Amino acid sequence: MSATVASPAAPRAAGRARDVLRWALVGAVLLLALLPILNRLPADSALHVSDFVVSVTGKWITYAVLALAIDLAWGYAGILSLGHGAFFALGGYAIGMHLMRLIGPRGVYGHPVLPDFMVFLGYRELPWYWLGFDHFPFALLMALAVPGLLAAVVGFLAFRSRITGVYFSIITQALTYALMLAFFRNDMGFGGNNGFTDFKELLGMPLNTPGARAALFYASLASLLGAYWICARVVGSKLGRVLVAVRDAESRLRFLGYDTTRIKLFVFVLSAVLAGLAGALYVPQVGIINPGEFSPGNSIEAVVWVAVGGRGTLVGAVLGAFSVNALKTWLTSVAPDLWLFALGGLFVAVTLFLPRGLVGLLRRREP
Repeated sequence: MSATVASPAAPRAAGRARDVLRWALVGAVLLLALLPILNRLPADSALHVSDFVVSVTGKWITYAVLALAIDLAWGYAGILSLGHGAFFALGGYAIGMHLMRLIGPRGVYGHPVLPDFMVFLGYRELPWYWLGFDHFPFALLMALAVPGLLAAVVGFLAFRSRITGVYFSIITQALTYALMLAFFRNDMGFGGNNGFTDFKELLGMPLNTPGARAALFYASLASLLGAYWICARVVGSKLGRVLVAVRDAESRLRFLGYDTTRIKLFVFVLSAVLAGLAGALYVPQVGIINPGEFSPGNSIEAVVWVAVGGRGTLVGAVLGAFSVNALKTWLTSVAPDLWLFALGGLFVAVTLFLPRGLVGLLRRREP
């Protein structure tokens, strides 16, 4: 009777792959941190970075936070949500409400009475759900709490009923589509089809200035590092091993006495909160938020980022968000009509030939 002995080279190879990815991530963060500094160099300098590069990279960083959120739920717990675009948009709308409260006729104490679009639509008073959004801390709290609360309600009802797989994906996709239709209505009080735009300032700092772009860029980068640290702590703990067990054999785990409903609910809510944070950072940088952000296509595209980078690898989620959006930025400038075909083809190619994503390529080359 022979026993199979595992080769000691396998753990060493995995360790080397992790080290390479770790150092690559550190190098990428340092490189990103230089961009706003290089932007301040004279325009004729060889190292000068344009305003567009800083702005679009800041946007990609927020997408990376969203990708981390999706990977935490899908890659580790097996919860494929096609509605994370809704959590992202809700976080963006919360900060957008604060930015809109800073625009409009001033009242007796210097605070805006009504946002401009409400004046145009004939509102006589501020709706009750807008109260408090003239304060940034309250708006930031709502950007995290509202997506988290929605995820808690949806997740509790779905997980308690043991709705999983494609059925849960359809529910979340229907949720984001319903929210998109609701926010398109003018009587909802969220700007209707136009949404929120023409932002002027944030925390007393005028937007659309190099200083504001740099501040928002670094805030996004710090949030990405914070989100990565939180996700790494979760997946590297005992809870992380339980999440993988939920993904691979939930019924067996339930038979062993684990409350899988509570475990899945926790990770789904945390994932929604991170998505809301990403949306809150996104809106001041792009200068607009409208119901189009709720489009189910946005949620599906974000899932593709994670699949391309490598599902179940936090570094892969970040890599996928940057690489796919870089491709999108380039392709939509040279051949806009081809982007959706390219996105679909990319997803099919990754599914067939790179099931572990781009990160899997590195690990495959290890001896």
